[in-house]
Amino acid sequence: MDLLTNDSCVAAVNKPCGLATIPGRGEKTSVFEELAALLGLPHTGTVDPRLRVVHRLDKDTSGVLLFAKTIEAQRLISHQFQNNTTRKEYLAIVVGRPDADQGTIDAALAPHPTSRDRMLVSKHGRPALTEWKVEDAFRGYSLLRVFPRTGKTHQIRVHLKHIGLPLAVDALYNPHGPPLLLSSFKRRYRPARDEDERPLIARLTLHAEKLSLTHPSGEPLALEAPMPKDFRAALNMLRKYARA
Repeated sequence: MDLLTNDSCVAAVNKPCGLATIPGRGEKTSVFEELAALLGLPHTGTVDPRLRVVHRLDKDTSGVLLFAKTIEAQRLISHQFQNNTTRKEYLAIVVGRPDADQGTIDAALAPHPTSRDRMLVSKHGRPALTEWKVEDAFRGYSLLRVFPRTGKTHQIRVHLKHIGLPLAVDALYNPHGPPLLLSSFKRRYRPARDEDERPLIARLTLHAEKLSLTHPSGEPLALEAPMPKDFRAALNMLRKYARA
């Protein structure tokens, strides 16, 4: 877990996939707890400085994750997230090729009526807006740069599925999607004898690359998280062997 910034008001990390943002059901640890320990700060109580949550990323999403260190910083930053004045950019490897180079998804989201872990597009939901553009194109897949203008739960995942471009790997919203295997697009590739082929990436193909907002000091704050190794490796193989 790499630190992206650390000062008297805020701390941000490049969150690894597989680690929850905060403690939850069945979680042994979290970014919140591990970062607090790393910085020597409490994550409970009322006395500042202490680590405070301002937004979240899904467990299997990697990328920029920001925390506040004082209640005033938490208030100022949370206000920006709640009022959609932050600028967020994600990278998403999706199944399919869009007909256009960019687009906007304006579709309200609501909790799924029978699944507590899922969201769905519903006219009875809360407004949600996502913009996207094609960053790169491959045979059967695309790399999109995604700009969520609102911050609803699972917004990017549900919106992309809604327009027929689900994440290439997403057990919740694309459960029947085939694994991302090199053999599926590299001609004449075969895994070693008596060896099962491993997917190029086996987790959510979503990375929170950039986050821009106003620092509690009033100055601009721009954060960028490099792609993790598995995400970068999958893209390298697609670029090398699956050019459209």
